[in-house]
Amino acid sequence: MFDNVCSLPLTSDLFAQSVHPISPFIALGLASGHVQIHRLPLCTNGNPRLGGGHGTIETAWRTHRHKGSCRSLSFSPDGLLLFSAGTDGLVKVAATETGQVISKVAIPQHVSSIDLASIVHALTPQSLLLATDSSAIHVYDLRQNGSFATAGPHQTHHPHDDYISSISPLPPGQNSTSGFSKQWISTGGTTIAVTDLRKGVLVQSEDLGEELLSGAIVGGKLAVGGEMGVLRIWEQGVWDRGQQRLVVGKGESVDVLSAVAEGVGGTGDKVAVGMGDGKIKIVDVRKRNVEVELTHDEVDGLIGLGFETEGRMISGGGQTIKVWQESLVEESEEEEEEEGVGEELDTGLQTRNGDRGHSEADQDESSDEVTNATKKRKRHTRNKGTSKGDGKHGVAFKGMD
Repeated sequence: MFDNVCSLPLTSDLFAQSVHPISPFIALGLASGHVQIHRLPLCTNGNPRLGGGHGTIETAWRTHRHKGSCRSLSFSPDGLLLFSAGTDGLVKVAATETGQVISKVAIPQHVSSIDLASIVHALTPQSLLLATDSSAIHVYDLRQNGSFATAGPHQTHHPHDDYISSISPLPPGQNSTSGFSKQWISTGGTTIAVTDLRKGVLVQSEDLGEELLSGAIVGGKLAVGGEMGVLRIWEQGVWDRGQQRLVVGKGESVDVLSAVAEGVGGTGDKVAVGMGDGKIKIVDVRKRNVEVELTHDEVDGLIGLGFETEGRMISGGGQTIKVWQESLVEESEEEEEEEGVGEELDTGLQTRNGDRGHSEADQDESSDEVTNATKKRKRHTRNKGTSKGDGKHGVAFKGMD
């Protein structure tokens, strides 16, 4: 189903990854505090998925953005801005094209210390979500040029009792005039919550009995992954009628989820699952089966997983980024019936890091020192929350239509 057409080595452990919403760009945040944007080659022959994908990956820019490590990245909905959050307690807004910092704000402290950011997400052109390890979700108002309207958040919500591990915007309703989401689903600790931009936290689930690490909206369904290797699936808006469960990795955590791009991998609603053992599994959420299994890395788990505008899958973990393209040759019927294993094929895609890509774009950073960050991941240790809950498959979401 997918061929690995390129592997991009990194100078430090990957802590954050974001895929541009419109153009073939990827943004990477490293443990060293560096942030960099890479430009993928355009596909050829008029087919965005099968037309080649050969060429070079260029470094658009690279800078030492944060003292410490970069924990999270997010492009604005129009792709013109890049938001980054670091262990230095700062959120910075930069121009995607140049890397020049436009604005920055300090993350609110928690008990007189830095509250580390777990997720930064640009919900709308005017609203930025910032989730932290203390279970807070701060909502910031943004001005038209992307700068922060005030030094502090406009709203703060606490939908969970533990750090926020994922945020998944719900699709806008039929009556939406802006076309942007006003609600999102978050995972934190052992619970799921639905929050509205205006009304605040609408509902929180019961204790699910395991630490929840990832979430994604897939074809009108909510998919959530946890530390036990189980993928839980709910119908959107039918939160009180139980859940479907699919074991995708025995003893391995489901660290990251991404809806497979429309038209990729045939018909059906599919989700790409990034595992703690470095495996990537493509799951059909309607048929509830694993269709393809790929290997990103033999040692490090997945940190980032997404699909760029031309349908190629980008996986990141450890000190490697991989670009995957839908296979040119269809698999045999026998292979389609089994769990397919992706074969890594080097089709000539090379990487290029020009000297101009290493220039310092962030003029407010005066230090050239790179902090020797440890391999601390965004999530907590796996044994947290394993003993909670009663093991029921149903989830009580009260107050939701």
